[in-house]
Amino acid sequence: QVQLVESGGGLVQAGGSLRLSCAASGRTFSSYAMAWFRQAPGKEREFVAAISWGGGSTVYADSVKGRFTISRENAKNTLYLQMNNLKPEDTAVYYCGAGSSWAQRDPRAFGSWGQGTQVTISS
Repeated sequence: QVQLVESGGGLVQAGGSLRLSCAASGRTFSSYAMAWFRQAPGKEREFVAAISWGGGSTVYADSVKGRFTISRENAKNTLYLQMNNLKPEDTAVYYCGAGSSWAQRDPRAFGSWGQGTQVTISS
C-alpha cells in the first residue's frame, strides 16, 4: 500500500493562489491513478480533480475547472494541485487519494488517503 502526506495548505485571501503537494512512499507511485478531494465542515468528501497514471489525462469538477490544475511527477513520487483565483467556497480540508482506476469521482474507489491539509480562503 502507498502512504500519502499532503502539504501546502494555508490561509489566503480570495483571488490568491496555493500549491498543494502530496508525497507518496511505499509501493510504486506510477502504478496509481491519483486524485484530490476536499471536505468542508458538515459536508461529504467532494471530488476536485483526478489524473491518470502517467499524467497524460486529467479531469476536474466543474466548480474548479479553469482555476485548478492537477499534475504529478512520478520521478519524485509527488502529486500537485495548483489552485488559482481561490474563492471562499474553496475552504476545506484537501486530501489526496490513490486508486487503481482513473477518473473515479467516488471517494470509495480510493484505497489510500493522506491526513489532509487545511485550505482557508478569506473574503
